Amino acid sequence: MTEINEQATKSLNFIEALVEEDLREGKNDGRIQTRFPPEPNGYLHIGHAKAICMDFGIARKYNGICNLRFDDTNPVKEDVEYVDAIMEDIQWLGYQWKNVYYASDYFQQLWDFAVVLIKKGLAYVDEQSAEAIAKQKGSPTVPGTESPFRNRPVEESLALFEKMNRGEIPQGTMVLRAKIDMASSNMHFRDPIMYRIITDHPHHRTGYAWKVYPMYDFAHGQSDYFEGVTHSICTLEFEVHRPLYDWFIDQLKTSDYRPRQMEFNRLNITYTVMSKRKMLQLVQEGLVAGWDDPRMPTLCGLRRRGFSPEAIHNFIDKIGYTKYEGIIDVSLLEHAARETLNVSATRVSAVLDPVKLVITNYPDDQEEMMEMVNNPELELAGIHEAPFSKELWIERDDFMENAPKKYFRMTPGQEVRLKAAYIVMCTGCKKDETGKVTEVYATYDPETRSGLPGSERKVKGTIHWVSAKHSLSAEVRLYDRLFSVENPSEDKDKDFRELLNPDSLKVLQNCQVEPWLAMATPLDHFQFQRIGYFTVDPDSAPDKLIFNRTVSLKDSWTKSNQA
Repeated sequence: MTEINEQATKSLNFIEALVEEDLREGKNDGRIQTRFPPEPNGYLHIGHAKAICMDFGIARKYNGICNLRFDDTNPVKEDVEYVDAIMEDIQWLGYQWKNVYYASDYFQQLWDFAVVLIKKGLAYVDEQSAEAIAKQKGSPTVPGTESPFRNRPVEESLALFEKMNRGEIPQGTMVLRAKIDMASSNMHFRDPIMYRIITDHPHHRTGYAWKVYPMYDFAHGQSDYFEGVTHSICTLEFEVHRPLYDWFIDQLKTSDYRPRQMEFNRLNITYTVMSKRKMLQLVQEGLVAGWDDPRMPTLCGLRRRGFSPEAIHNFIDKIGYTKYEGIIDVSLLEHAARETLNVSATRVSAVLDPVKLVITNYPDDQEEMMEMVNNPELELAGIHEAPFSKELWIERDDFMENAPKKYFRMTPGQEVRLKAAYIVMCTGCKKDETGKVTEVYATYDPETRSGLPGSERKVKGTIHWVSAKHSLSAEVRLYDRLFSVENPSEDKDKDFRELLNPDSLKVLQNCQVEPWLAMATPLDHFQFQRIGYFTVDPDSAPDKLIFNRTVSLKDSWTKSNQA
């Protein structure tokens, strides 16, 4: 039996507390077995990550096992592409399943169990339309009415069920329903549908072998039982399904073993949508660049944007698990990313809107290598070198010809330090015929090179730079919130697509980055000094560098929307 550390119980979430209670009582011989059961009809999103961390985390913490089971009971929406993507995302988060199962592995067992229920008088074939069945179920305050087919002879239901699966019954004309209680206060007990006919679409694993497919409420609990799951952990919307889950298990079980369903709050985040249906619409209609668009809440999208597995875990640890539904501010997710990237991302120089700085008294043919600290939060990260020369690129907004009193960057008559290099004095600028600044001029003090004796002289401003002679051109994609309102699903007066943020992506061309970044590989993380955290896009190439902004250095969105 798994040992429990009684001293650690104060920090347990409520699911862990219930698991430990079961262990103390010796339920299921002290076994811990969980499962993560996604439907392969789309890509995993951040909400699934919360479930993954719970399912796999419980198994890891209590020396149990967690299996991956694909809930593939609806061939119309499912695809092998999604199966592969789901596996990749789970492993990216740092987890490994014990076994891979599919609900389709149990199609025969589920069929056999359905036949047993028919023979026991606990299931029947219904020929009513979906609309008639829905109407017949009544409402939470009005009891349902029985189907005219509810008491059809067992032999007749068995024969029709066989015909349904042989493809002799047209799709949509018959279903198999459980016979429970049409007056139950729990609507899910009012003779739920167990099987429907699907003949026009092959299953991704079984082809056209089956013509009837089990509904979620029938397949899920039984699959848990067939596998030996001890704790079936799911989100709160399934809490009202739990009595039906238990009812089916009661009809099936042959020993003291039984899985226990437990529910926690699902994850909803501001400025995005978590509905697979809506995400699919965004992809199919070209409103985003695909499932892995960095503005999407999908795990592949977050990965491409530069979120690390550690950032996702950090975020989930912050929000925790409760029984209360709510919506989490996306700024907390961004904060979690900043926390993890701050201690892991290499600091580099990049100029997004370049203007040339000419150091007029610097020798024309001189070049130096300046030492750049890779990460001041991580001593072992070391340093790299960046070339310094007479002509540099600086950010356009780091120069102002007529600056206010508290402007401490580049302005005529004012000194500023070039990071890891020299103190320079701005002497003026050059403009084109439209008045746009094309060059900024300065002189440098050779006694102020960073790190050398005599360089301690202080100035109020420090700016970053890259050598114009050595820098590399890059495309930089600035990503922001996908929607312009906090809860796009809440506005019933507008289609959610009308609420998309028109500024969720800005693409900057001809940005200049230091040459050391030529060695960067896809999904490497960097802090562009004074700008934000960025990652190398998978489409990046040595001759066309592409960087995606993960998050800015600070939460500028909240500030701008409060102004």
